[in-house]
Amino acid sequence: MILGPEGLNAFPGPALLLDRDGDIVAANQRAEPLAAAVAQGRLGCLAALTAQPGSSSVESLPMAGGGTLILDLVSIPAEGGFLVVFGRDVTLERNLRAALVESRQRYKDLVEISSDFAWEVGADGHFVFVSPKGALGFAADELVGRRPSDFILKEESTHGPGPFEAVSPVEDIEVWMRQSDGVSVCLLASSTPIRGDGGEWRGARGVCRDVTQERLRDAALSRANNRERLLSYIVRTIRDEVDPADMLKAAAEATARALGASGCQIFRIKAEDSDFDLSASYGEAGDAKAVLDTFEGSDHYDTELGDWRVLATVSRYRQSINGAVVLWRQMARAAWSDDDRLLIDDVANQVGLAAEQITNHERVLKLSRTDGLTGLFNRRAFFEEIARRFSRLSREGRPAALIYVDLDNFKAVNDVHGHQAGDQALLAVRDLLLQHTRPIDLVARLGGDEFAIWLEAAEERIAVKRCQDILAAAKDLACYSGSPEKPLGCSLGVAVHDGSAHEAIEELIARADGAMYEVKRSGKGAWRMAPPSAKSGDGGHSA
Repeated sequence: MILGPEGLNAFPGPALLLDRDGDIVAANQRAEPLAAAVAQGRLGCLAALTAQPGSSSVESLPMAGGGTLILDLVSIPAEGGFLVVFGRDVTLERNLRAALVESRQRYKDLVEISSDFAWEVGADGHFVFVSPKGALGFAADELVGRRPSDFILKEESTHGPGPFEAVSPVEDIEVWMRQSDGVSVCLLASSTPIRGDGGEWRGARGVCRDVTQERLRDAALSRANNRERLLSYIVRTIRDEVDPADMLKAAAEATARALGASGCQIFRIKAEDSDFDLSASYGEAGDAKAVLDTFEGSDHYDTELGDWRVLATVSRYRQSINGAVVLWRQMARAAWSDDDRLLIDDVANQVGLAAEQITNHERVLKLSRTDGLTGLFNRRAFFEEIARRFSRLSREGRPAALIYVDLDNFKAVNDVHGHQAGDQALLAVRDLLLQHTRPIDLVARLGGDEFAIWLEAAEERIAVKRCQDILAAAKDLACYSGSPEKPLGCSLGVAVHDGSAHEAIEELIARADGAMYEVKRSGKGAWRMAPPSAKSGDGGHSA
């Protein structure tokens, strides 16, 4: 090839003419950066170009004004042993290619970061592309060729085609799909349709993000909030009850309603050595004995019992079992859920507190109504109770008897033997009176050495027999006497209400008290029948 300076200048790119030694013989104006690199020995491919004419190489050269010039160089032999090096500026092309590669990689990275997998569906509704890493536990090639509907369990209503058949762009459509292991996952799908030149639908492409854990957390939080709401309703219902006796009744009803149970039973243990005692019940329920028996070895019961689904747990106060909550649900209804199990434990905690409050209330009430030494009714409680019974008996026309009991020579017991012996004598009197009365009768210590007995529905014959028996048994009190001259005994005054009279309770009490003092004045150690009420229908008689 013969090429002079004019020819080099005509070449649109950089061009050099080199001798056999690689020195520059001529160069065009556009070859200035290339010539400087050759002169300074910075052209790394020069040896290869001179050794193998016809070869090519790409070289990056720094430019004086900054930046980099990328040249595609080729060497061509010329006449006389010279070598012509032509260069083509590929800077823009290479930069654009690099930018495109970087852009595609950036897009790919962002898609992979922002989604779990990308996909494309063809016109036939089958997957034609799935991200290389696959999806739903399947490899990509296991999904390609299959329909998305093969994996969809539930799809959010969008009033139109879902994300895999999108005819317009959609964002964050919730879709529940089945994984390869059968586990359900929740995906947020966003997609856009693919259309041909004529606007026809040719498929859709989009991305999916797994939000299962988020949805499960949301669902768990929602259930927790619902349990808290139901528990607040139950607690509020319990606390709104002023009377402690009604607390557990309110708790049983509120618990049954809150947990959708057919019935609820609440049991209490009233003493350390006692069994479960039914304290409140609401709705329909079965026999809880088999359930309660299991609490000797377990705190919970959750199984089917006959025609019932039963869910039960013990209640505690300061780590000690003080009751139980038993829920009953008919077999036709749904089984108990985990939320039901959590909620009944929370309810049991509240029932445990309420049961302890009721126990304390009963303890205080008992102390306020009973004599501290004997455990019998005290004066106030006794007269309140007989007034209530007296009103009922008067309405029903049934009889009753009131006996006043006053100990004889009790002061001598204390004076000679001391108050401790006196207390033992009072306890012996208590036992004597209880042995000669029925469970439906009332026995009270009115104070000091005074006692009283209410004989429920007892006519005169029964009252007389009781007085005779008590006096006979009182002979055993002699061992507590202060001296033989002052034996411990008792005097009894009895008044009978025949049921047909219109006398007041105060008159009945006065008659019994008066009869007792008559015995005291006439020598002690006997019983006396009070004259009948002036309002008595049959006139009565005394003894």
